[in-house]
Amino acid sequence: MHRSLILAGAVAALALPAVAQATDEPTSTDRANAAQECRYERGSTEATREAFAAKYRAFGKCVSAKARDEASERDHAESNAAHACKAERGTTAETRKAFGEKYGTNAKKANAMGKCVSQTAKAGEDKADAQDREQAAKRKRAAKRCAHERAASRAAFGERYGTKANAFGKCVSKAAKAKHGDG
Repeated sequence: MHRSLILAGAVAALALPAVAQATDEPTSTDRANAAQECRYERGSTEATREAFAAKYRAFGKCVSAKARDEASERDHAESNAAHACKAERGTTAETRKAFGEKYGTNAKKANAMGKCVSQTAKAGEDKADAQDREQAAKRKRAAKRCAHERAASRAAFGERYGTKANAFGKCVSKAAKAKHGDG
């Protein structure tokens, strides 16, 4: 009985680093990228700043949420990159040699897997960042459109989105989610 408890404790202790790694905390780079994304989404017009405040309430809340998102995107890109590179490398001598020629940079081409994973992960992160930027651009366009709609007729705007403080945020959210972000 005592041995099984010790064994269970040892197994749990070995599993802990894997769990900690899976829930990676945002790095300083993740936070810097998040702050940049938040500044872009906040924009410089009154409408985009109002929409930003309606969504996040404060700049720090945006950075916190986006930093977690950046860490998740990084982890996802790295995980997918390793799988993609293993598949590309293949199992035959011919595919492994071609893989080494394509990615390897040292004399023996022994660093090919690391180079492949690095390049593929970077491409995955860049793709996720482009999607984030497009979502922010949609929200900015929606905020400007909602500001124009509200300015044209506050009564009509109130009937459509309500008269509470969150009416502008509702308009922006609805418009940003609409097809092509313009309606």
